[in-house]
Amino acid sequence: MKRIILFCSLLLFAFQCFGFWGFYAHKRINRLAVFSLPLEMIGFYKENIAYLTENAVNPDRRRYAVKGEAEKHYIDADVYGDSAVYTLPRYWSDAVNKYGEDSLRKYGIAPWNVQFVKTQLTKAFKDKNAKAILRLSADLGHYIGDINVPLHTTENYNGQLTGQEGIHGFWESRIPELLSTDFDLFIGKAAYIPNTQMAAWEAVIQAHEAMDSVLHFEKQLSKKFSDDKKYSFEERGTINTKVYSKPFTIAYNQLLDGQVERQMKRSIKMIADFWYTAWVDAGQPDLSPLLNQQLEADAWESFSTEKKIEARDHDF
Repeated sequence: MKRIILFCSLLLFAFQCFGFWGFYAHKRINRLAVFSLPLEMIGFYKENIAYLTENAVNPDRRRYAVKGEAEKHYIDADVYGDSAVYTLPRYWSDAVNKYGEDSLRKYGIAPWNVQFVKTQLTKAFKDKNAKAILRLSADLGHYIGDINVPLHTTENYNGQLTGQEGIHGFWESRIPELLSTDFDLFIGKAAYIPNTQMAAWEAVIQAHEAMDSVLHFEKQLSKKFSDDKKYSFEERGTINTKVYSKPFTIAYNQLLDGQVERQMKRSIKMIADFWYTAWVDAGQPDLSPLLNQQLEADAWESFSTEKKIEARDHDF
């Protein structure tokens, strides 16, 4: 057990040092989703907002430490054909029957995983298991955030097929870090979703349809910026790190016409809606008895002892 704790501590240190920058956006998205919940839920969620915020990044932390985690974050829809995002089986059992589980996992299972975690969250509400409710709410928020990122829906997830390496972290992390304080992320109240599996696929489709502009505008803008203007260096902890420059980031965001802001907003709304729907589907249990429980972050409890898991490295 001591070895596992030591390994996880070192892994977390590595993430902090080497720029897992998507952490900022995931944390902010989970945090803001809390404020859209109804009165019956918001007391419990607000009391634990620090947990939900900090643990929003646990799935990313697990990607390199837990077997079977990495494929939950994406789906390479274009591997199945140019229009496959519209025709892939919407339900897991149908998809397994058509393609086989190994093939599906190879190219990502993100939309099906969102539904699986939502089902687990509904059960946690039924059981009135505070720890499970919070853990699964934090995880579900992360996975929903991922399926709203265009580059989580394509085999060209980091621009590696088009000579645009680093674009994933640029879109998902650099832009929110620099510009999201000016974003309008107000979304109103959570609403019930009759079919959460189809809602997950609708999010994937919307994100996938935005992918061409993500790649096109970066390539177009790169022709106007020399490398010394496109990139700069910033200190992150004790590391001097190469990043996309602020002028390039602002110009790219303008070309995208608020796309990152819209996708963040959609993520926040969708997370609140899914949390609320899971609670309603559980029979709207009273959460007040779960208040004032002492809960601690348990990010590493279920980690595998396997120390090297191959996973996509898509941040700059």
